[in-house]
Amino acid sequence: MPLSLDAIASSPLDDAADPQNPFERLTRRRVLVIATGLGLLVSVCVLAVSLGTKNLPLTETARILADGLLPKGLLADIPKLDQQIVWNLRMPRIVMAMIAGAGLAVTGVMMQGITRNPLVSPFTIGLSPAAAFGASLAILFGALGVVGFGKYLIVAGAFGSALACAVVVLCIAGLRGVSATTMILAGIGLTYLFSAFTATLQFIATDEELAAIVHWTFGTLNAVTWDEALIAAILLAAALPVFVTDAWAMNAIAAGDETAASLGFDLRRVRLRTAILSVLVTAGIIAFTGVIGFVGLVAPHIARLIIGNDHRFLIPFSMIVGALLLLVADTIGRSLFSPAVIPVGIVVAYVGVPLFVHLILRQRREAYQ
Repeated sequence: MPLSLDAIASSPLDDAADPQNPFERLTRRRVLVIATGLGLLVSVCVLAVSLGTKNLPLTETARILADGLLPKGLLADIPKLDQQIVWNLRMPRIVMAMIAGAGLAVTGVMMQGITRNPLVSPFTIGLSPAAAFGASLAILFGALGVVGFGKYLIVAGAFGSALACAVVVLCIAGLRGVSATTMILAGIGLTYLFSAFTATLQFIATDEELAAIVHWTFGTLNAVTWDEALIAAILLAAALPVFVTDAWAMNAIAAGDETAASLGFDLRRVRLRTAILSVLVTAGIIAFTGVIGFVGLVAPHIARLIIGNDHRFLIPFSMIVGALLLLVADTIGRSLFSPAVIPVGIVVAYVGVPLFVHLILRQRREAYQ
């Protein structure tokens, strides 16, 4: 079993070699891990931009990206077609992959934090099946035939249905107290209910509508636009300061409700605020991307096992892990069988399930205590 950062920090050899406070050494290591993760994310991003139906040399990819950030005319010799491929086709989906991965991961961390249960995530409380039902309903009522606005009607249907599901779950949890068991059981029930609703719509849909419904439920980043990535980024950016501020509260809750209350935290307010913001971010992401599971569940586990339970570091690092996971899955999906593109929801399941099982078999019980 690999040593944790906490075990490394408390090593007697370290204490003899470095007279500084072990907490300071642990903090430096965690900052270094986050910085390394950011560097890896940037490298994978550049590699992802270069791969596709038309592979581009890494040097040319770097020049195209630099040309988009530098004053115009400095790199005028770059072919216009390559610039359009990078900035109009690949970059929007890559940026959305990173935003979606980061958003789903951080909401998973926060929901696991308020419930003290590593099995809770936005996916397990029924948001994704609810969004699939809303999108299917919009498709069945003719959204595909609305020129120019059909896609946004589908997005609105998915977003509204996911919010409705969240309201039901939060109301049930509020009546019984916000607990992991209540939220998971309510989510399981609503998952089956919305799945049944979606199956009913598929049964009565035409061939064209059925194909559109099934394609949406796969989860895909195809045809993502800069506007959609901007909306998802705004939702995440609005919630992130609150998540970061609540990091201390999450650490206190991990020690027990009595401990957190004795430190002055209003647990009901913290949990309600965190749950609402997590739902809004998740609903806003999956409304554009379709059903993408496991990121909100697996990424927090990976981040926790690498960097520890301190939410001040776990929150940013889980976002990096989630962004990396979804970006790698999307790159594999659009490059492995190019020009065919495998939806990212399928690829992330292939990647996520074995990884999740591996983590379950290798995880230490104390990592979640």
